[in-house]
Amino acid sequence: MGTYQRIKDYTLVKFASSALLLLGSASNEQLTKLSYLAELIPYKESYKEKIRWIRELFRQGHPGLQLARRVLKEINPLHRNKIIQNFIINQLLAGTNKRKEFEQRTGTYPPDALLISPTMRCDLNCYGCYAGYYSRDKDLPLEVIDRVITEGKEMGIYLILFTGGEPFLRKDLFSLFKKHEDVSFHIYTNGRQIDQEMVDKLAALGNAIPAISLEGLEEQTDKRRGKGHFQHCVEVMDMLRKAGLFFAVSTTQTRENTEVLGSDEFVDFLVEKGCILMWNFHYVPIGKIPDMELMSTPEQRNYMRERFKHFRATQPMLFVDFWNDGHLTNGCIAGGRKYLHITASGDVEPCVFCHFASDNIKEKTLLETLNSPLFKEIRSRQPWTDNHFRPCMLIDEPAQGRDIALNHACRFTHPDAEVLFTELANQIDQYSQQFKPLADAAWEEYQFNKNNKYKAAAG
Repeated sequence: MGTYQRIKDYTLVKFASSALLLLGSASNEQLTKLSYLAELIPYKESYKEKIRWIRELFRQGHPGLQLARRVLKEINPLHRNKIIQNFIINQLLAGTNKRKEFEQRTGTYPPDALLISPTMRCDLNCYGCYAGYYSRDKDLPLEVIDRVITEGKEMGIYLILFTGGEPFLRKDLFSLFKKHEDVSFHIYTNGRQIDQEMVDKLAALGNAIPAISLEGLEEQTDKRRGKGHFQHCVEVMDMLRKAGLFFAVSTTQTRENTEVLGSDEFVDFLVEKGCILMWNFHYVPIGKIPDMELMSTPEQRNYMRERFKHFRATQPMLFVDFWNDGHLTNGCIAGGRKYLHITASGDVEPCVFCHFASDNIKEKTLLETLNSPLFKEIRSRQPWTDNHFRPCMLIDEPAQGRDIALNHACRFTHPDAEVLFTELANQIDQYSQQFKPLADAAWEEYQFNKNNKYKAAAG
């Protein structure tokens, strides 16, 4: 990249950062104008399209405006500044250019984010846990995590997600938050380790956002996580909100809790508590005692897709559905296309739900793992189908998933991980076949509405 372009990019980013900090009381028109500035920064057309989409939502008075105002006005100033600088500027705007430049130099386009399990130790014992059969003997060394984050930043990755196990059992993670102050950290946590002292530490750093695991409201959460757990999480949310810190909530959709997770009551509760983002993951029969009966039905999966569409149009919150949002990511994001998972033992998995690997991050660089035969094979086949409401090689195109796991991976990453591809294969095939007509009808409707929208825009 030439000197002129570097100066131009630096100037745009600094101006955008300063402008965002001044917009806590901005008018709708000013927010809309700011989107034009943001559109000048990324090189990739797909990012420019997303910014134009956001601008249209602003013009329509979408609830997203309320979310923007919450980011700009209602929270701890340091936390607000870190969200703007680390996530909006470093990761989304400048980061996409850095990732594109990395591709031009190396031939490999980096993922958007890295998911790392610093430990598989946990202070709960939830039934159906996806990570329940991983070894809990060893943690991923801090120096290895530090190296991976550094290598990621060199590629343009400024979003690091921690899961486990319970990440906050690793007290030394705070040294990483402090050292990598230009990175946004997102931590999936059961919340048991969070107290006022930890909230104060998070507030002093500003660049880490917890995602608290819930199963719904009190009845559903306490059933899976233990009596009194829901109330503790409520207290944690209140502490975070009082400190002016944003937090997310992570849910696991099962056959037992779908209607609660998709209810107005639950989402209204999250908004009231100050939640900024709801992650919804579908239970997949992996990990601890795989159980097809816990898996939400095809009809329930489709129901949640419809409910999230409703919530996005009416609630001042962000909503991410790991399986139903394939239309927003052009299908599967695994295998380093948009993310990967590094276990506490160092195994590099294509996805947190794909419990197989070929490489270990202790032995190879991040770039080497991205270019492994396993990951290249996965990326060469993505998307698995033309219908992005069926994005997953595990449960939507299970024949593909079995071929990848059994014929291209070197090993499974914990005992009995192969059960999904052997003993449960027929049942997974049946699930896929039952969901397909629902997903195809939804995809046809989505494409029809999308095409009519473009025609209307073209006049």
